[in-house]
Amino acid sequence: MGVNMGAKTMNAVVVQAPGEYGVERVPVPDCPEAGLLLKVHACGLCGSDLRTLRRGHHRVTLPWIIGHEVSGTVAAVGARYQGRWQLGAPLSVAPLAFCGRCDPCIEGRHELCHDYRELAQAWPGGLAEYMAIPEPCVRLGTIQTVPDGLDMDVAGIAEPISSCINAQEKGRIGLGDTVLVIGTGPIGCIHISLARSRGADKVFVADLQAARLAMAGAFEPDALIDASKTDLVEEARRLTNGKGPDVVISANPSPKSQVAAVEMAAKGGRVLLFGGLPPEESRPGIDMNLVHYNALHVIGTTIFAPRHQLMALRLMASGRIPMDRLVTHRFPLAEFRRGAGMALEGRVLKAVFTVS
Repeated sequence: MGVNMGAKTMNAVVVQAPGEYGVERVPVPDCPEAGLLLKVHACGLCGSDLRTLRRGHHRVTLPWIIGHEVSGTVAAVGARYQGRWQLGAPLSVAPLAFCGRCDPCIEGRHELCHDYRELAQAWPGGLAEYMAIPEPCVRLGTIQTVPDGLDMDVAGIAEPISSCINAQEKGRIGLGDTVLVIGTGPIGCIHISLARSRGADKVFVADLQAARLAMAGAFEPDALIDASKTDLVEEARRLTNGKGPDVVISANPSPKSQVAAVEMAAKGGRVLLFGGLPPEESRPGIDMNLVHYNALHVIGTTIFAPRHQLMALRLMASGRIPMDRLVTHRFPLAEFRRGAGMALEGRVLKAVFTVS
């Protein structure tokens, strides 16, 4: 039901091999029998997308259509579709589809699902004019209606914000906390805004790259720490009168930042390990005596649950996550190579590619 695409083709970003990618003409996907067909409006470019462009992805067999921070409208529904969205509904589509069978899912803790799958991995992604949304994503996925007043260009960016909300919820960031974020990419900047919205008293950020720190300045942290010019642990203690931050968020894939996070945290503090590490560097040599004697809470988080996505969209629509500062560049899909090249060179904070 809905538009009849027939044998039409569409533009889509196809990664042929590491370093070989671009916009190609490919067939429009069929509408799944129990799913829907999305007319894509925009798709964000994620750090994991950049890694796929550089060196491929262990869960993806190339060639492949990437993109998992998607907004769009329902163009068609399958004959056996039983979802709640009608034709033309504006949707924010995140990639997760939970299994619904494991203990965490049954307990309502979907962010701990043992067997989740993802759009742009198990199924083709959304850097395309149309995207097929299969039945598992309709039934137990992370798809929400875009709230009134939220720009469709940025509605798909709820996905990384949702993951950050999950982390800060687990880290119990709240009134009066002093927070230090290590890493000023899009994730780090989201963490700045979220910590503020949750009542943190002071928020500091650190990075090795001056250009990244300059972009993070738009989020008005209380201090910008250039870790290439100063000892990060000593500076964190200086800024907190020797105490150390109540919460340290390692928002990057650096083993050194995780070690530093444990070394600088206040007694009884919380360390959020948000960025995953390369497999060959995933045992960074953290001094566990510091964890023990300083009574630290070291917390790992990944993905998110539907409740986090709902909260993300509300925060975005309310302006508490400043999307005009987070999304620094918008490109038409036809200019994907140019936009991706700028992102790979670190010249954008967050890029969005518009399709319609």
